[in-house]
Amino acid sequence: MPPPRRSARFDEEMRTRSESDGVAALLVALRAEGGTIAEVLLDRRPGAPRDAPGPAQVAASGPRARGREAEYELLIEMILEGARLHYGRPRVVCPDDPDLALLLGDQLYALGLSRLAAVGDLDATAELADVISLIAQAHIASDPELADAIWDAGAAAVGWGTSDELELAKELVRAEDPRARAALRLAADRLRSRR
Repeated sequence: MPPPRRSARFDEEMRTRSESDGVAALLVALRAEGGTIAEVLLDRRPGAPRDAPGPAQVAASGPRARGREAEYELLIEMILEGARLHYGRPRVVCPDDPDLALLLGDQLYALGLSRLAAVGDLDATAELADVISLIAQAHIASDPELADAIWDAGAAAVGWGTSDELELAKELVRAEDPRARAALRLAADRLRSRR
């Protein structure tokens, strides 16, 4: 079944959504979730997120997310915040205890992946599993630019599908090849050029 048609206005709105918009949606969802995670949320909308699209908005704007853009954006925001909790740069979930941060990071991974399972997108599940694994490798190597490139490529793959070029770029990351960052960025750009 082909994805539903979208209006030009809707497409423009998706292109103009920013990381700040996604973080605002994340705050609403996590408050509704309740529990410990809701207790350690910032009381105000954070100023740190960019006014440009982040990985969640990029993925949600791709043709694979058509008709479920808000779901994809939110679940990727959850997984992204989970990774940020693991590596010390959370935007909205801010516990004082580093051990609690790791546990809440795992909870956010699980929340995002369970939402993805409900959508039934096995390809995106595989892509995000790779992102989580490769992000850990980038942080072990103390390479935040590589981590950003991994998110960029992962978002493109969720939104547009993977390619042999992206799979080779991921192998470069696993091999700790210094060409990995550039290969990921190029593969992501080529994926997003598919329309």
